[in-house]
Amino acid sequence: MKYYLIVGEASGDLHASHLMAALRREDPQAAFRFFGGDLMAAVGGRRVKHYKELAYMGFIPVLLHLRTIFAAMKQCREDIIAWQPDVVILVDYPGFNLKIAQYVRAHTRIPVYYYISPKIWAWKEYRIRNIRRDVDELFSILPFEVDFFERKHHYPIHYVGNPTVDEVAAFRASYRETREEFNRAHGLGGQDIIALLPGSRRQEIRDNLPRMIQAASCLQGYQLVVAGAPGIEPEYYRPYLAAGPDVKLLFGCTYPLLSHACAALVTSGTATLETALFRVPQAVCYYMPMGKLVNLLRRCFLKVKYISLVNLIADREVVQELVADKMTVARVNAELQSLLYDPAREDEMQQGYADVLARLGEPGAPERAARLMVELLEKRKRGGV
Repeated sequence: MKYYLIVGEASGDLHASHLMAALRREDPQAAFRFFGGDLMAAVGGRRVKHYKELAYMGFIPVLLHLRTIFAAMKQCREDIIAWQPDVVILVDYPGFNLKIAQYVRAHTRIPVYYYISPKIWAWKEYRIRNIRRDVDELFSILPFEVDFFERKHHYPIHYVGNPTVDEVAAFRASYRETREEFNRAHGLGGQDIIALLPGSRRQEIRDNLPRMIQAASCLQGYQLVVAGAPGIEPEYYRPYLAAGPDVKLLFGCTYPLLSHACAALVTSGTATLETALFRVPQAVCYYMPMGKLVNLLRRCFLKVKYISLVNLIADREVVQELVADKMTVARVNAELQSLLYDPAREDEMQQGYADVLARLGEPGAPERAARLMVELLEKRKRGGV
């Protein structure tokens, strides 16, 4: 069968590449065409456009590049019509993908599947109307989404497990490097490591990294190591690194870094879940200018109690969230000391991590999603739909 996939960022490229590999195992004749990245291209098929050409985040960047985005959307629509796939598979990236879903629904009989659903439980809940109208099957990777979509909105979905569980489990099963070998390979000393994961966007790095370094560098006897984000050049980090004592910057080895870290300061996102799966004690840090106003607006617009995936999945505060005006150097330092020197605090967090892992379920998310997708498509063909 013919599969057309659309992703808009690096995490989507990663998850979609694993889904494509699983689809090929289920359907050896699978043919792929996609808007995606290098990882998807490595699996095979025809890449129509690289996601980096569309990776604009935030109101102003999107506004400035509207012509580029609209042109890509037109190209995507026309390419789908010309290729006539058996299914269009959307991966997150709702601003673009929901528009494509609307077009496909209105102009074709091609089914639309959504893998990694839009986070409408956090904001823009009105998008449920678009999903209900334009998406044939939704495949969720977060367990609490089942209750949100099915109980609240009466829209049936498929929870297939979380691909980050697979990615971390596969890494841990094959990784053999000792801490001494890791330190030697990257020019680190013998001190315990505090990992700093300040986000993947320039604004996140600018707002969070200096405060993270200032809070952590107060502690004696630790090596601070920053996980560099893909697509951000090393030069961007240098002014911030200079503010701390011998802070190291590493690219392309976040999982090895988390394997050897004793604690972590993490900006919200998938990284909070990855850190939990590595069982590293963490604090979630997300500074925003005009923090008091942001917190007020957050209560008005956000529909969830937490911003970190760890707490959302556990449905309680497992990791402390230092957000907006709560993200101060003093508070981050105090929480970091608690994580490092209070065994009861670490034990409590580890119990929370175990609960999160139990709720996520076993590895195998791409395989379960691929198997179900192929079954549904074959059933559709047999039914003559």
